[in-house]
Amino acid sequence: MKNQSNLSKLMAYAGKHRVLTYLSWVLSVISALVALVPFWYIWCIIRDVLAVAPHFAQAENIAHYGWAAVLFAVISIVVYIGALMCSHLSAFRVASNIRKALMQHIVSLPLGVTEKYGSGSLRRIVNTSSAATENYLAHRLPDKAGAIATPAGLLVLLLAFDWRLGLLSLAPVVLAFLIMTTMTGKRMAEKMRQYGNALEAMSNEAVEYVRGIPVVKTFGQSVFSFKKFKAAIDEYEKWVVSYTKDLRLPMMFYTAAVNGVFAFLIAGGLLFTTHGVTPEFLLNLLFYIIITPVISLTLTRMMYMSENKMVVADALARIDSVLEAAPMQVEAVPQHPKDASVMLQDVHFSYDGKTEVIKGVSLKIQPGQMVAFVGPSGGGKSTLANLVCRFFDVQSGSVRVGGADVRDIPKEELMDTISFVFQNSRLLKGSILDNVRLGRPQATEAEVLAALKAAQCMDIVEKFPAGIHTVIGTKGVYLSGGEQQRIAIARAMLKNVPILILDEATAFADPDNESRVQAAFSKLSQGKTVIMIAHRLSTVAGVDQIYVIEDGQITESGKSRELLEKGGVFSHMWQDYQTSVQWKVAKEVQ
Repeated sequence: MKNQSNLSKLMAYAGKHRVLTYLSWVLSVISALVALVPFWYIWCIIRDVLAVAPHFAQAENIAHYGWAAVLFAVISIVVYIGALMCSHLSAFRVASNIRKALMQHIVSLPLGVTEKYGSGSLRRIVNTSSAATENYLAHRLPDKAGAIATPAGLLVLLLAFDWRLGLLSLAPVVLAFLIMTTMTGKRMAEKMRQYGNALEAMSNEAVEYVRGIPVVKTFGQSVFSFKKFKAAIDEYEKWVVSYTKDLRLPMMFYTAAVNGVFAFLIAGGLLFTTHGVTPEFLLNLLFYIIITPVISLTLTRMMYMSENKMVVADALARIDSVLEAAPMQVEAVPQHPKDASVMLQDVHFSYDGKTEVIKGVSLKIQPGQMVAFVGPSGGGKSTLANLVCRFFDVQSGSVRVGGADVRDIPKEELMDTISFVFQNSRLLKGSILDNVRLGRPQATEAEVLAALKAAQCMDIVEKFPAGIHTVIGTKGVYLSGGEQQRIAIARAMLKNVPILILDEATAFADPDNESRVQAAFSKLSQGKTVIMIAHRLSTVAGVDQIYVIEDGQITESGKSRELLEKGGVFSHMWQDYQTSVQWKVAKEVQ
């Protein structure tokens, strides 16, 4: 991306505050030029002192020149502070608007798209990437304006007194610019992009690992789970080392060039004074030696600005990648579900657009019917459920709820028709009351308590002094997997919608909690269309219809007894399940 295009994007987020950004540039330029004025007075002081040497007491106007230098230095600082105040106000507004735009767009995306990014990646994009743009606007752009103005003023000063010394002072500047291009070119930009990707992946894995620690420890998979996190760390290490190595050598030469102005001047001084030293030359040499730090500072600012330009370009690319993700689309003339039926017609779906995970699935679930999706892991059971909720859109075919295509049903109405109890209960940090109320925000405490009672949750509520006002999560109490699941069921009960999807909802429940969860399910499922996804085949024995999903296709369907008599896939799964249960019981008895 070109810098101008990036700047235009940032200004689009600034709104009326873009005027403050432009004003900060003007003030920064004024500050940079005013900051050079004291050096003129310093030259005047040196001139007057050398003119009366060794009778320094006879020097006149020294105090006048000194106070004038101080005055212009103070003016420069005040103007620069004003520039920063303007740039910060604009930068804060830009970062805030970027975060708002991201969150509004993320909310409009299908859930499956946000799941694909991962919570860690989205958090980094929303926070870190927007913060990068804020830093760029607040500090780097005003400094860039000043850094552009400073060389123009310096050029006048450097060539005004002694053009030979001026050219010597500029030689390291040219060399530093050439070195800077190697540090800010396309190759380094690509390195930075790869470094950013690795950092994002590591951040995402870190978040997911920390969030999953309770489950990981419960199932004794600490080593296995850490391997993914460790792999992300190793990938990050590879790119950060590569980026640092490629930057180190040019940086060494750049630093030498920046700090080499003084050496060039001394060498030139020795060369130009072979036939003697004149007071005028000594005056100019001293002046140039004094002004060299300004040259070094200006070059250093430019180097950091160039690096920051690459950072902000990468940040905007990541922000755009989220904003360009297609939101859920609804037809201009929306359709409305007529009943609680669910129908899939020749559904094909692929996550990456290449490999199909659902291959021509067709089925119909009547209102009030309870069905189960079973089959090996990775067969497509959860994907089918996600398509019914429109967490993703199908590539071909259609998914209908109540006779209406889910793509034509307004998002809010679809979510008011379907309730989803996830394998991971997804409770938020807050009180039990707040978590259950997510199902129906306007519900009273009495209605919440009724839902908790129906979901077999009163033992959870009663063991805490604060009851339903007990905060769960960080800095609160922690619930077991089965307890969290019952709270999630209470939330679904409070929502009370006609279609219910249960995705491996007893996966993390202990035996005691499992029986309570199953009792809660029985209560929740009354009079509703229910789609169950389960590995524990004992939970699906009494359903109206079982669909065996393998490799994205329905290989068998029917009632439990019918499928057992067929001796097919379900029958073998049932035998394996019974064997595992008997083995587990025998082990516990021992």
